[in-house]
Amino acid sequence: MALALAACATTPQARMVPEAVQQTKEGTAAATAMPQAQEATNMAALIAAAQAEGELNVIALPHDWCNYGEMIETFKQKYGLKVNEITPNAGSAEELEAVKANKDNKGPQAPDVLDIGPAFAVQAVEEDLVAPYKVSTWDTIPDNLKHPDGLWTGNYYGVMAMQVNVDAVPAVPQDFADLLKPEYKGMVSINDPRIGNSQAQAVFNAALAMGGSPDDSSKGLEFFAQLNAIGNFLPSWNQQTFGRGETPIVFDWDYNALAQRDANKDSINIEVVIPKSAQLAGHYATAISKYAPHPNAAKLWMEHVFSDEGSLIWIKGYCHPTRYNDLVARKVIPEDLAAKLPSDELYAKATFPTLEQLNKHKQLLAENWDKVTKIEFRKLQ
Repeated sequence: MALALAACATTPQARMVPEAVQQTKEGTAAATAMPQAQEATNMAALIAAAQAEGELNVIALPHDWCNYGEMIETFKQKYGLKVNEITPNAGSAEELEAVKANKDNKGPQAPDVLDIGPAFAVQAVEEDLVAPYKVSTWDTIPDNLKHPDGLWTGNYYGVMAMQVNVDAVPAVPQDFADLLKPEYKGMVSINDPRIGNSQAQAVFNAALAMGGSPDDSSKGLEFFAQLNAIGNFLPSWNQQTFGRGETPIVFDWDYNALAQRDANKDSINIEVVIPKSAQLAGHYATAISKYAPHPNAAKLWMEHVFSDEGSLIWIKGYCHPTRYNDLVARKVIPEDLAAKLPSDELYAKATFPTLEQLNKHKQLLAENWDKVTKIEFRKLQ
């Protein structure tokens, strides 16, 4: 049996981020506790400055991804700012390209804030694309999930899953090896893993399942090359091709797959499967563009998403906020909301690659995907 995404029906428990996710940092950056009165004054000044700017440009935030629809709406209602949504389905690489292409653009196509995979966050720092900012809840975010200087901040995490259209497959696969069976011809799909973090991690997960290691993900490329060679792979998918049964087996984070299951319960029979032989976990990061047209609105957005209110909005979308343990310790999470999340057992078994391992995987994909897999991706309407 594949690991089931059963919810926790008990009082929320603190979850330790596995040691494997810890990352090498240069130096230390101890956050200074701010007196409440000063914090309130600074927040009032930030709100005023953001409202003077009047709007915020976000990118790559689909409304059904981690419940970002509610996150955006509550931000607009709470602070009265206009939110311009740029290319909601963009991948992390496309987010960075949007920053580069709009360095001198102060219009609605220039991102203020980013939501990117950790390897892309490292790239953003190396290419000097992001600005430092430490939110008021900085101390409650684990050190291994944030840049020491505040250039990016880990926001939420999940595990990789297979999203299966049950009515379009002969049987629901339980692991990567199952996908090599002839009955799955033309049914398995991912998008270009060199562009989007979630699809890159699907390849990483395949590597672990097929005998690779966090330090060597080449078996993931070999797996998709084999899928393609035997005709089981169909490049490129979206929720429309999935719903029509054209690409009935796809990969995404558990929180996205669970949200799709709930949203389509009356029209598509979706099963969410965590591969039984290897579970891969990963987080995303929020960062402010160094060239943000609305820098104060960007800071206010950071305060919003990393507040208790913002963290609970993420939980509603099946995401674990990086502040999860702090919320549990202060009894902030309602039990019925905590019960929606996948089980502690699932996360205890998952592998959290380090930043170094993720960067190595990203480089491997960039240099070897074409020549190893021979896969060409389609452009979908």
